Amino acid sequence: MPELPKSKVGIIACSGEETPEGTITRLAALKVLESLRPHETVTICLPLFLAGGEGDRAFARLHPTIAVDGCEKRCAARGTEMYSAKPAVSIVVTDGAPAESSGLGSARKLNERGKHLVSEVADQIAWHVDELLDLKRDRDRGRGPQVDGPESREETKPRQAACSCGSGIPMQTLQIAGREVTLIALPLLFAQFRRAGRLPDDATKVELMRAVKVYNSISNADVTSYEQAIMREYSAFCARSH
Repeated sequence: MPELPKSKVGIIACSGEETPEGTITRLAALKVLESLRPHETVTICLPLFLAGGEGDRAFARLHPTIAVDGCEKRCAARGTEMYSAKPAVSIVVTDGAPAESSGLGSARKLNERGKHLVSEVADQIAWHVDELLDLKRDRDRGRGPQVDGPESREETKPRQAACSCGSGIPMQTLQIAGREVTLIALPLLFAQFRRAGRLPDDATKVELMRAVKVYNSISNADVTSYEQAIMREYSAFCARSH
């Protein structure tokens, strides 16, 4: 398999705007993205993800994600699992919130308990980020920043949250059966097979398609069309690489 860009953790937060719990998920995620773990995380836009955002779905398919939901409906977690892969971590704000939403303030203005819960959830997210990326293990081996917890890494000047759309996963768009299809990691696969001296023949087609399917969902009915388009493009790639 090709070497993908250095892994980061995607954070996908609930987009509910009617309850304080929804506000808490977004503020907690933003704190992690901008202050606690700005270099290790990217944001995944839930509405765009559900609407078919290829960059967000690609990231969630290839990188660990943390879904942060405001209630037991778990829209962020379920949407991620439906369109990409099961989140590595699923956090529900109501698991640690008062029984009544009124105990947190309103969606537009959190009270002190609500604000405190933002920090608690943010610290929980940051802890999971470290676990997912083995940052604690790296620190123990002297290869990472020496910190004691989420708070000690908080930056005094928050950075702008990075979007998963710019995560660096290479994609390529092909014409397949009369429509444009974007395939994840295809440029890396082409380069890897070319370096291995693989010619665009039937044997390569079998292995290349097997690798393509690791990163892309292809229905059985479309396999032949995909094979033809991918091998045609790979032949052109090999010709350009001479």
